[in-house]
Amino acid sequence: MNESLPKMVAKRKKRLGRGYGSGKGGHTVGRGQKGQKARGKIGVLFEGMKVKKSLLKRLPFQKGKGKFKAGKKPLIINLEVLNLLPANSKVNLETLIKAGIVEAGEAREFGVKILGGGKLNKKLTIELPMSKSAAKKINA
Repeated sequence: MNESLPKMVAKRKKRLGRGYGSGKGGHTVGRGQKGQKARGKIGVLFEGMKVKKSLLKRLPFQKGKGKFKAGKKPLIINLEVLNLLPANSKVNLETLIKAGIVEAGEAREFGVKILGGGKLNKKLTIELPMSKSAAKKINA
């Protein structure tokens, strides 16, 4: 027989009210004394007479909550920052991450957009979304 197998001890859950020998038997069977919970069945979502602010009453309002929140905006990079890259290189997420201009995690999650701030002194091939002013400067 193989000796390397670990010993498994999985205890079965206690069954309530099945005699004293079961460890949870006799009289109140782990429910405490008296009160609504000690007696009959109550639904899981039952909250007593607290109807005004009860969970079930609030659910319909939750659906539309935060529906029109603005989406995630891309990271913004100005044209002048691209001067750090070598001339005639392609500008995409990977090159920006390698150059240390943007962080890898954030760039992949939010994306990157190029805006027309500053001057571009090199010829670059850009494969990222950009603003109109940036496009004009790049073409010029």
